[in-house]
Amino acid sequence: MPDKKVFLIDGNSQAYQAYYAIKSGLTAPDGLPTNAVYGFTAMLQKIIREKKPDYIAVAFDTAAPTFRHELFTDYKANRKPMPDDLFAQLEWIRNVLAGYRIPVFAVDGYEADDVLGTLALASAKNGLTAVIVTRDKDALQLLSDAVMAWDNKKDSYITVESLAEEMRITPDQVVEMMALSGDATDNVPGVPGIGPKTALALIQKYRTLENVLAHVDEISGEKTRENLRAHAADARESKRLVTIDTAVPLEID
Repeated sequence: MPDKKVFLIDGNSQAYQAYYAIKSGLTAPDGLPTNAVYGFTAMLQKIIREKKPDYIAVAFDTAAPTFRHELFTDYKANRKPMPDDLFAQLEWIRNVLAGYRIPVFAVDGYEADDVLGTLALASAKNGLTAVIVTRDKDALQLLSDAVMAWDNKKDSYITVESLAEEMRITPDQVVEMMALSGDATDNVPGVPGIGPKTALALIQKYRTLENVLAHVDEISGEKTRENLRAHAADARESKRLVTIDTAVPLEID
């Protein structure tokens, strides 16, 4: 792998993680809640101090609908609104990042995952190792010889090799697996009755969604076969929903 590293942080994911990890009650003198700001800043300082990255960038979602909402109107429909006391801290998290002179990227019509994927690909093309800071399994589809993920809670890296060792799949098969299992967090339907374990087993054996559908008669369980036949279109749509767009229009210095 290249020697120089760029750490690419999922801002929304890390803000939520900090907010729920640290008990509320921390406030500024004016009463502004600061638990998420504190936790986010501690995570940032840990990266700078221990990982010593050559570059850092942060991606945030925007309030605008994304292309996924156009594909599927119920996308993320089950998500609760961001807590008011977390929303109030986002500006201050951005102020912290500005203080560190860390660039922030956010593009209407795209999610932070798409921005991170685009930045990771661009970084790899420019001879850097990209480290995506997120706990979202969607990001595993981006892994390559020059792209890895880092779970800051566990302080562990996920690479192409570790993915193959732990799950016996390749990065491009992550979307094939999620097409079958869906993603409850984002209200991605998948196929009813097929959870992550079954989806993983099917992809380990058949390698792709289309190959699973082509061999549906071989699959054990009458109900599973029925659901695969009846919800093939849902699975294909789910695959489009979980596929990260790595061509977001960005101006990168």
